[in-house]
Order: sequence, then C-alpha cells, then structure tokens
Amino acid sequence: MMCWNMSPNATQSQIKTAYYKQSFIYHPDKNAGSEEATVRFSEISEAYSVLGSIPLRRKYDHGILSGSDIRGGGGAPGREAGTRASGPQQHQQQQRSRQFSNIGGKTMFDFDAFYRAHYGEQLQREKELRARKGRYQQKQQQAYKQWKLGKMMEVTVVVLLAFGSVIFFNIRKS
Repeated sequence: MMCWNMSPNATQSQIKTAYYKQSFIYHPDKNAGSEEATVRFSEISEAYSVLGSIPLRRKYDHGILSGSDIRGGGGAPGREAGTRASGPQQHQQQQRSRQFSNIGGKTMFDFDAFYRAHYGEQLQREKELRARKGRYQQKQQQAYKQWKLGKMMEVTVVVLLAFGSVIFFNIRKS
C-alpha cells in the first residue's frame, strides 16, 4: 500500500505534502506516454486515499483495512470518525463524494481535475516554456542553415574564381 516512504507518525499535513510532491512528479499529464508513471501515480493516489483519511489510516495502521473499506471511501480525508457534517459542510462532502466513481471495483478519484486545480498554472508555464524553447531552437536551426548556405556560396564563388583564373592563365600562355 505504501508507495512513498512515510513515517508511521507522519501528520496529515506531511502526508498531504508528500502526496502533492509525488503526484506532481508522476502525473500522467507531465509524463505523457509513460506507463510506469501512470502506474506509479495510481499507486500514489490509492495510498493517499487511505492515508489521507483518518479512519482508513487508523484501520491501515492496525492492519485491519479491507478492500471494501477502500472502495467505500471510509470517510472524507482529514475528518475524524464519528463526526457528521451539516449544512454547507454536508453539501461540500456530497460534492466531494460525487468525484468518486466505482470502476471495476476500484474507487477512483478525479485526480486530473485535482491536479489541474493545484498545478494548472505551473503546467501552463512549463508548456509555454517548452513552446518558446522549441521556437528558439527552430530559429537557431534556420539561422544555421542560412549560415551554411552562405558559406557554401562563398566556397562556390572561390572555386569558380580559381577555375576561371586557371583557365585565363592557360589561355594567356597559349
């Protein structure tokens, strides 16, 4: 279950921080086409769904966590067992629970939306930086091609002048 090294005494804040760091490194949007990153991100997400929930983490720590606990969600991450939400909190919890779906017996969280919400600006900056770098490299390649063409023209002119002068001197000698 544990897919990143955490102390058994780690606080919820430390778990959340570790999750953010790992999810940023292995997110499929950042590692397009990498099956290993996709699998790793899935493992990280599953671990956070357990460790980020206080009731599930307690069960995990005591070795009594079951598959049905994971599929059932076991409560919202960071909430104590036995507390009930009411009013706006209940509405937020319902919205949060709608983000879960039961696909193939596994509880999946919409981490793409979560990731975009937390790292969207940084991803956009990185995308723009890669595009700018690509344009710069293209410009450099074009400049190199122009320089190379210019040098070839110079060499061609020098060779033609050399042949011309050899022919001129041979005609003059005869």
